[in-house]
Amino acid sequence: MTTYTALELFIDGRFLSGQGRVTEPVFDPATGRPIADLPHASAADLDAALDAAARAFPAWSATTASERAKVLRRAADLIRARIEVIATVMTLEQGKPVAESRGEIAYAADVIEWYAEEGRRTYGRVVPSRVPGVAMTVTHEPVGPVAAFTPWNFPALTPCRKIGGALAAGCTLVLKAAEEVPGTAVEIARAFADAGLPAGVLNLVFGKPAEVSAHLIASPAIRKVSFTGSTAIGKHLMALCAHDLKRTTMELGGHGPVVVFDDVDVEATAELAATAKYRNAGQVCISPTRFFVQEAAYDRFVARFTDVAKGLKLGAGLEAGVQMGPLANPRRIQAMEAIVQDVRDRGGKVETGGARRGNEGWFYAPTVVTGIGDDALVMTEEPFGPVAPIVPFADFDEVVRRANSLPYGLAAYAFSTSARRIADIGAALKAGMVGLNTLAVSNPETPFGGVRDSGHGQEGGVEGLQAYLDVKFTASA
Repeated sequence: MTTYTALELFIDGRFLSGQGRVTEPVFDPATGRPIADLPHASAADLDAALDAAARAFPAWSATTASERAKVLRRAADLIRARIEVIATVMTLEQGKPVAESRGEIAYAADVIEWYAEEGRRTYGRVVPSRVPGVAMTVTHEPVGPVAAFTPWNFPALTPCRKIGGALAAGCTLVLKAAEEVPGTAVEIARAFADAGLPAGVLNLVFGKPAEVSAHLIASPAIRKVSFTGSTAIGKHLMALCAHDLKRTTMELGGHGPVVVFDDVDVEATAELAATAKYRNAGQVCISPTRFFVQEAAYDRFVARFTDVAKGLKLGAGLEAGVQMGPLANPRRIQAMEAIVQDVRDRGGKVETGGARRGNEGWFYAPTVVTGIGDDALVMTEEPFGPVAPIVPFADFDEVVRRANSLPYGLAAYAFSTSARRIADIGAALKAGMVGLNTLAVSNPETPFGGVRDSGHGQEGGVEGLQAYLDVKFTASA
């Protein structure tokens, strides 16, 4: 029998179960049936988490970076040692194939370990003075207690990006993870607790998102907010933060264009693109989502991409050989149905898929659509699901204009064998992350974030650590 995990809050170093609290069910998306009840934090619980983070901050920020690194490395090691348990929990609650869950958890542990090391290199600098006898220095200090909010599509990686950056910088944290996928976050909190993290440094809460975010952000204890999610919610949280001028990192929605020129190996590029598109059932913020293919290569690209989509094995993520799991919740099914209906209403063609699969759970077939304009719903709104639009283009200037036509700017991709063309398209695409002849743009060592309506600030890389640090200039005569 496959077991899930006990769902609890983690506040001031203690795990707290239901104990009379309001609860909500957590569902297995492969069956649509509930698998556990999640306790919500009461207002008193949220105040306790805020108080714990504020009380723990002076000691944790004064702890040497080397000692903080030891705790983070122990937590990363524990997460790796428990990878099979956590991967099973993740797949049960989120739906992705267990191989993808294992990969995400290993990556999340690498992120924590990388931050542990990078925190030891938070260097300042000495600035030559214009006046004799005056010393001028620039140093960095942790910004203070942080409130962080994470979505359901990457239950381990996104929380660990925020936990790793904040804790390595010397900040304390109140994390509200997604209510659809709480078990993974609880397991991560257990790893940090077992690694010896002092009480109050990391706190984990759940509840109604609007109520929890309003409560935490309004607290004077919180000095920074980090959010990953939709553009609409990001703008709302920024408005809440504006009242007290709290610092923000906003990793918001995207709609990644993929530009394929006709000089590439068309079949190989189509296979690569299709495989990446259906990872996590397309529920990835940097997913390749708008495919622009040069006219001479268009028909062959569509044919091979469609063949790959047709050949994917759908099923419950714990089943052997499954390549794509269900969508995370019924809302995504409804969104896919609206997108495909819009394609049909516009006279577009559904090359494959275009419907739900099975009689239980939230499965939707890998779908390819063609014959649509750039004003179709799937070309203008982030699909966040397994629907791939493929459209032709004639020349460089046309595709640059169309690829940059949306307000999003998270990730963008291009493929060509011409070094000059790759350099030109890399410079022309407006996005925080650009992949040239690759779809891999996420690493612990590199910045992850967008521009324009895709947000601001980065996670990962030295930029991800600096996001949790204030800059102090000191002049001493």
